[in-house]
Amino acid sequence: MQPRRSRSSRRIKFFSFAVFVSFAASCVVADGTTTKESLRVCADPNNLPFTNSRGEGFENRIAELLARDLGTRVDYTWFAQRRGFLRNTLSAQKCDVVMGLPVDTDAAWTTRPYYRSTYVFVTRRSRKLRIESFDDPQLRTVRIGVELVGDDGANTPPAHALSRRGIVGNIIGYSVYGDYRINSPPSAIIAAVARGDIDVAAAWGPMAGYFAARQAVALDIVPVHPQIDGRVLPQTFSIGMATRRRDAARHARLEQFIEQRRSDIDRILAEYHVPRVDR
Repeated sequence: MQPRRSRSSRRIKFFSFAVFVSFAASCVVADGTTTKESLRVCADPNNLPFTNSRGEGFENRIAELLARDLGTRVDYTWFAQRRGFLRNTLSAQKCDVVMGLPVDTDAAWTTRPYYRSTYVFVTRRSRKLRIESFDDPQLRTVRIGVELVGDDGANTPPAHALSRRGIVGNIIGYSVYGDYRINSPPSAIIAAVARGDIDVAAAWGPMAGYFAARQAVALDIVPVHPQIDGRVLPQTFSIGMATRRRDAARHARLEQFIEQRRSDIDRILAEYHVPRVDR
């Protein structure tokens, strides 16, 4: 999922991004034997680098790691990550744990973060723009791509930061939902930088890092600055897993998994070029 700023500046929607993992518990069947429930994962089938239906995302990988620790398998319930996702998955008890939610999300009980990432500026290395700050004067003349979230095209944090500076006429919006008939629609903004359709993209780091590494031309990834724009506009977000509220045993098991498997999770994130600002 993509983080976003809403009217209250606390509602955050992702880019994806985010994926879901669940806790598998033992249960006793009628003949008295013990069997393992599957690890039920609700996820987007077309949202790399987080998840896809072929299991190629980094959150697919972490779900598999958790399932191995629990001695069970992963079963997916696929649902596009857009409005109503939590209501139709976690809250509807079709999955048990969400992975990839900002830790201050109100709609679920989040764990400690297992990574913290940031929005980034993406440019073609050959252009040597070296944009690092929203206050860079180049941003008033170059073509800037920003991500839009939701059916109503709500603005992401970088779009708000640019708007605060009066930078609006040279902005091009790219929906993080996009056309689900193509693979991983949020990647369109990174492909636009590589083609030269735009000069710089202000995009969510995990998605940007993954697809920038897969372009035919070299792209530079630079965390946006400042990390908190103004007084209430964060550009970085801590990401954790989550359960339904009051699901204490499952929540505790996820906390334990994050602690015990921290180095393995870090390695997976590095393989997918996830920008980190928690170190």
